[in-house]
Amino acid sequence: MSQNAFYPNLLKPLDLGFTQLKNRVLMGSMHTGLEEEKDGFEKMAAYFSARAKGGVGLMVTGGISPNYRGRLAPFSSQLSSGRHVKKHRIITDAVHEADGKICLQILHGGRYSYHPFNVAPSAIKAPITPFKPKALSSRGVKTTIRHYVRCAKLAQKAGYDGVEVMGSEGYLINQFICQRTNKRTDEWGGSYENRIRFPIEIVKQIREAVGENFIIIYRLSMLDLVDEGSTWEEVVQLGKEIEAAGATIINTGIGWHEARVPTIQTSVPRAAFTWVTQKMREEVNIPLITTNRINTPDVAESILVEGHADMVSMARPFLADPDFVNKAAEGKPENINLCIGCNQACLDHVFKQERATCLVNPRACYETELVASPFEKKKSLAVVGAGPAGMSFALEASKRGHEVTLFEKSNELGGQFNIAKLIPGKEEFNGMLDYFTHQLHESDVVIKSGTVATVEELSNGSFDEVILATGVSPRVPKIEGIDHPKVKTYLDVLKHKEPVGETVAILGAGGIGFDVGEYLTHSGSSTTLRPDTWLKEWGVDKDYENRGGLLDSRKLEPSPRKVIMFQRKESKMGKGLGKTTGWIHRTVLKDKKVEMVTGVQYQKIDDEGLHVLIGEEPRVYPVDNVVLCTGQEPLRELLDGLQEKGITAHLIGGSDVAAELDAKRAIRQGTELALSI
Repeated sequence: MSQNAFYPNLLKPLDLGFTQLKNRVLMGSMHTGLEEEKDGFEKMAAYFSARAKGGVGLMVTGGISPNYRGRLAPFSSQLSSGRHVKKHRIITDAVHEADGKICLQILHGGRYSYHPFNVAPSAIKAPITPFKPKALSSRGVKTTIRHYVRCAKLAQKAGYDGVEVMGSEGYLINQFICQRTNKRTDEWGGSYENRIRFPIEIVKQIREAVGENFIIIYRLSMLDLVDEGSTWEEVVQLGKEIEAAGATIINTGIGWHEARVPTIQTSVPRAAFTWVTQKMREEVNIPLITTNRINTPDVAESILVEGHADMVSMARPFLADPDFVNKAAEGKPENINLCIGCNQACLDHVFKQERATCLVNPRACYETELVASPFEKKKSLAVVGAGPAGMSFALEASKRGHEVTLFEKSNELGGQFNIAKLIPGKEEFNGMLDYFTHQLHESDVVIKSGTVATVEELSNGSFDEVILATGVSPRVPKIEGIDHPKVKTYLDVLKHKEPVGETVAILGAGGIGFDVGEYLTHSGSSTTLRPDTWLKEWGVDKDYENRGGLLDSRKLEPSPRKVIMFQRKESKMGKGLGKTTGWIHRTVLKDKKVEMVTGVQYQKIDDEGLHVLIGEEPRVYPVDNVVLCTGQEPLRELLDGLQEKGITAHLIGGSDVAAELDAKRAIRQGTELALSI
């Protein structure tokens, strides 16, 4: 069977005239934080080289500014001088040696730049930064265009195969295009024709400077998802002008960063926005790339089969698995480590000025550091607990050549993954669980499910060391009446499916509390599995009759019960949730009319309901059930017995730290220990 037989459209070459891409897969732009690190270019070379070897047709770097005012942060990367070229050569040489192609993304932050030297079309502060921009003068606009051109020429000199001009997501170019951020009255503002002169001139002048044999991708904001965004007719007009100006390919941009519509998170349906690329495909003649929440080769193939695009962009799936394309070409999609769209280790890290990586693949962006150390002798290792930490350790240790036996007291592997997958919007956890389970069954790991490991068995001489990944149990707070029949733990509700009444109190507002809140306020199938319903729920106008692609009002499904969420702290509820996803969870519960009560002292639980003090005021909430989401306790019942027997035991995952259910830390901890043991 030929290599292209499994996904013939996805793996089909794309002829650009002067060059050919070996398949229809773009690794979309992701800023990783390596750009600013010591030895960052060498680390990026290893990172991009791994994806090139993995079969990606074309890659795009993280955003690089054309000048210092456009930097996203004070010390972010820019390409504006010949002295930068040599460093970028380290990347391009590594990619080309691996038979890959790579474009540099030119990104000017405009009013999104997080520093006091930022500039924009007009002096209007963005809601996501504290710095009000200075309005560019007419001369400054022309200078900025020259800087884009200079950056493209330097990228060409550095060996890049092309550039991507970032014209979407609310960055500088997008700010010129839309009335909400462009209040100018000169030749760069006012009419739509004037407002789009900026991107047109950038593309036109770059093409003149770099010649015909150089890829120019233009990232077109096809769906702004903000008030005063572009109309569909305006998007089409700009797309045609960009084609005429000399772009090779148009990539799809969805939503501004300040938009209140999720676009790339777990709860967004797969391929939720490819319909807008399909609409544009009827209007232009150059290849179009579609994007957002495409994470399997089957989804990517179906997009191309249905004519939604000429090429598919997947970014974070290549953090999860650099060999995504090769595995697809081999007809083994079950071996692809699945991106679940969680944002926890990638975007959340970047927005906190930390290096990006991946929850399911801790090696991402650590290719030169997170490597196996040579071991002196093969060991026999027992792993107790097949949750995220235990499974990741068992897989890595087995790959290194150790003999691994995995004990799991339940009949199914996965631990807390089996809880997470039950939450509406977190269906992707099924795929991640399937991947880990399949890899374990294909490995040399001896799996003993439905087996309770004992100190006697673990210390009978069969094992050199024991890894305890035994997880957590729900913490039960000391409240009068805590043993009342109406009290349930989150495991009772989620795992054991115990019924709950029409009025429910949730104690605790961490990640588990919000998960339980979403579970209890949804009825029927998750809207994540019903894309058209999901789009209406978030106010996206698929008919594109309004500016920005927004509906006049959102179509919300009511909650089947009344839910009240409590927390002892007086701080904002959900403050500890993910930096880029917390607002989504808060919005969902607000939409479901969940009452949120902070600064609470719990008094007692009885037949009347939940008794609390709010300040000095006593209140009684007449609820049918009280669900405890008040934290976890580590399960370490084997530790003392093993230590008494002189057995070396390691704690990983929740059994080590149970502050919050954290799959990111658990998988990384399991991987790191396995690589060092």
